[in-house]
Amino acid sequence: MQRPPSKHCRNCGTTVVRRVPDDGDTRVRGVCPNCKTVHYDNPLNVVGTIPYLGERVLLCKRNIEPRFGKWTLPAGFMELDETVAEGAARETVEEAGAQFEMGDFFSLVNIARVGQVHMFYRARLLSDQFDPGHETTEARLFYEHEIPWDEIAFRTVGETLKRYFADRRDGQFSIHVFDIT
Repeated sequence: MQRPPSKHCRNCGTTVVRRVPDDGDTRVRGVCPNCKTVHYDNPLNVVGTIPYLGERVLLCKRNIEPRFGKWTLPAGFMELDETVAEGAARETVEEAGAQFEMGDFFSLVNIARVGQVHMFYRARLLSDQFDPGHETTEARLFYEHEIPWDEIAFRTVGETLKRYFADRRDGQFSIHVFDIT
C-alpha cells in the first residue's frame, strides 16, 4: 500500500494541489496555491541490524502492529539528525536491549510500491542477555534451522536473513542490493 501524498502545506496549512510545478520539474507534486511551496513525497528509510552471536542471530517478536506476534530483525524508521548506522544501532537497543558492536553494511532493499528503503548492518553481539523495549515481547537467539520462517514479519527480513546465512556458509559477506515488488 502506497503512502498517500501530502495533503496540506507544511508551511502555511493550506490544502495543496497536485500538479507539475512551474519551476521546470517534470513530475506531479503537491504545490501550495497560497505560499507556492513545492512538497516532495520521499521514501521512508527503515534501518536495522542482523545481530549475531556465533552461528545464531537475534530476532525480536513484535508487540506492535503491523505483524503483531511475528518475528523480525530489530529495525525501524530512521530519525532526523542520525546516520543510517546510528539509526540501526538505536533501533537495536530500543527493540532488543542488546549489547553489540556495529559491523559492516549488509543489505539495501528497495520496496518502491510502499515508498520504503530498508537497510541492514551486521552487528556482533557482546552478550546473550537482552532487555527488550515495549515494541518487543521476546528477543531470542536462533540457529538457522530454528528460525520460524513462516512467522517472519516482513519479506525484507526473510530475504535479508537468507542472504546472511548463505554468505555465512560461503565464509564471505557481501553487500546485497535487491528489490521487492
